[in-house]
Amino acid sequence: MPLIVSPVGADSDLRDALEDLKLGRHSATRDLLSRTGSHWALRTSRSQLLAAGAGEAGVFKAWRDEEPDSPHACMMWARALTRAAVEAYRKSERQEVVGRAAALAQQEWRRLDHLWPECPVRWIGRLYLAQLPYHANYFDPYAQRRRVPWDQLDDPAMHYRGPWPLLDEVNWLHPGNREGHHRMREYFLHRGGGAAAAMQFSAWLVSGRLSNPDLLMLPVYSLLDLYRERHGDGRGGALQFWQTAQVRHFACRAYDEWFAPLPATEYPWLSIFDLGHLAHALVACGEDERAAWVFKAMGPYAMPQPWKDVNASLGRSRDWTDAFLRIRSSLLR
Repeated sequence: MPLIVSPVGADSDLRDALEDLKLGRHSATRDLLSRTGSHWALRTSRSQLLAAGAGEAGVFKAWRDEEPDSPHACMMWARALTRAAVEAYRKSERQEVVGRAAALAQQEWRRLDHLWPECPVRWIGRLYLAQLPYHANYFDPYAQRRRVPWDQLDDPAMHYRGPWPLLDEVNWLHPGNREGHHRMREYFLHRGGGAAAAMQFSAWLVSGRLSNPDLLMLPVYSLLDLYRERHGDGRGGALQFWQTAQVRHFACRAYDEWFAPLPATEYPWLSIFDLGHLAHALVACGEDERAAWVFKAMGPYAMPQPWKDVNASLGRSRDWTDAFLRIRSSLLR
């Protein structure tokens, strides 16, 4: 079986739209999002991948200028501006550059509030912006009418402060939205306490607050965050990290309660990122039989993470594909 490194997996319509965007055209993206409509899970994932893989964001600006009343164009331009603001911050750009990008993104999300108030992506975008060095309620247009304190839950099991009202808005429009909860995990990782806080959020969420079994993958991502923080430079215990009862618990639970019940007809629509992280965790903790089924669901598709970072931390080949192909071949033969 060949190896195709692609975030879109078997979604050929999304792949065609991405190729169109790279040529500076938006018609295929407009048609794709129109067909996707209010299928919120698919709309969220497709628009996220379109924003990440478009190349030059100017194509979205041109589209929005051409069709100012299009909620699809507004959403994609807002996504592009939001990504630009967060990336500028992570690259330590000047504060005024980050602030201008954030303000422009805010403006577009407010436009989408009016163009399509039922769309949860507008709140997901604000959750993403909460990673910037401002008080998170700056991105909440309803902050003044919220509970006090704005950023604290009335739950002794979750004491970390964070942009909970923004996540509540996402869940109100699309309960259990995958990207919304990953953005919350990223908030804790980057702004609210680091990998330990992100892990606590993920474990707290799956301990009884699930409305979408996809979210059982959150702790698996958080385990990789912990690994990078503790063993990213190959520090002691790197190999043993993946062989713990904690890793086995979360990986097997995600497999048994999320992946295993799914019919094979659903496999083409699953996130390649989720499948890759699950396959890696299962292999690493010795659950080869479960991992083989996940590799079958992935087909020829894969993404570099987590294979690339784990390989590098252990001083192995920087070409992650060698290890990936060897493991996949040994489990599927």
